[in-house]
Amino acid sequence: MNHTSTGNTIADQVAAHFSKFNYDGLSEASKKAVKRLLLDYIGVAISGSQTESGKVARKFAAITGGHTESTLIGGDLRVPAMQAAFANAISSHSVELDDIDVLALFHFSPPVYSAALATAEQLGASGRELLVSLAAGCEMMERLSKAANSSLRNRGYHTTPTTGVFGATIATAYLQKLSVEQIVSALGMAGASASGLMEMYGPSMQKRFNPGPAARNGVTAATMAQLGFTGAATIFEGERGFLAAFTDKNDPSQLTADYAKPYQLDIEFKPYSCARPIHNAIDCALNIRREHSPDLSRIKSIQMARHPDWAHYHLNKRPQTYHEAQVSLPYSVAVALLDGQALFAQYNNARLGEAEILRLTDLVNITVDASLPRGVSCLMTMIMEDGSKYVSQVDYPKGSIQNSMSDAELRAKFDSLVIPVLGTARATEIANLVQSIEDCANVGELMKLTAKQ
Repeated sequence: MNHTSTGNTIADQVAAHFSKFNYDGLSEASKKAVKRLLLDYIGVAISGSQTESGKVARKFAAITGGHTESTLIGGDLRVPAMQAAFANAISSHSVELDDIDVLALFHFSPPVYSAALATAEQLGASGRELLVSLAAGCEMMERLSKAANSSLRNRGYHTTPTTGVFGATIATAYLQKLSVEQIVSALGMAGASASGLMEMYGPSMQKRFNPGPAARNGVTAATMAQLGFTGAATIFEGERGFLAAFTDKNDPSQLTADYAKPYQLDIEFKPYSCARPIHNAIDCALNIRREHSPDLSRIKSIQMARHPDWAHYHLNKRPQTYHEAQVSLPYSVAVALLDGQALFAQYNNARLGEAEILRLTDLVNITVDASLPRGVSCLMTMIMEDGSKYVSQVDYPKGSIQNSMSDAELRAKFDSLVIPVLGTARATEIANLVQSIEDCANVGELMKLTAKQ
């Protein structure tokens, strides 16, 4: 072997598992899940590419130069695959509408899809090959999160990039047709470049940056392994390996459990343009708005009970930028009550000082309720001046597995994001191609449509 290994490390087992992936072996559920996410990712990335953070990322990729291999989504250039993966990952994380998982609320698509699409375009891979790489990358990312969380997050590490670099590596390794030994080495290098901190909230673009290096480093790790660079086979369970360095408690068995069974990818989607744990609160506000049509001018107070897992996050009542607003529960509840929606248009710097938003924001008080059933559960009690109360509890927000977005709802979200940037005809063309991506001979055909032409 080209790496130092007994042949039975976790990385050896992981590499052997993913090396066997093929299109016919994917469950229909996995195929559908990764296709639904492909449409969602492209829409979110196209919209995000037009934000300030997306534009800076595209500019950075452009000024570094190099071979014209892969498309900058929402731009007019092709750049090296590693740089396209980097910039597209940032774009896709720039409007807070990207997907989430169930356990850690991380985002599959910015690291995994950005790396896979850039590599698939570079290599001229088919749509079928792309789908397999996406399923493999997402499974890798989710397995590692299950092995490491919630300790990883509680120690201050951001799950999306720290586990996402491994998902990006596996997705790229599949497309590059790496051997088992090469995949093991690539995983070692992914671990060496795993990074990302939860110190990312505030008025800056910091949170947007995190998946960029993960996507790029995944492409780098797989490519270096393909060229013969060897990596540590003990990267997961080693004395100074990923689990020891990033967690206090972990379950390594999650990385290798039930390989013989079809893997169930639990991918959830965002209907609102903000941090996922805030979605429950928004649904509470929208439920009360829809069912009771309260006179907003006569609200005395809004009590928001949250589970201890998230009760001490998202408290900012005076966001200074839309980035801060997207991680502010009080602001999000205010705009949801006013507008009946919480899309990217509601998170606008020009609205941060609106008197009515400020007034409603100040009325929101967050309390802790350990009796709530889920970490993201919210119980909202709106108290009116006349003493009447309106109550709504949401345990599973819209877009969750238990309260899913339909294909039609995902398409409407996609259209709302893409049409303002590329027009109706192009949006339709992209959506149709994604729908039949298995029949696409070259993923480059899809990526060309995501560019401004």
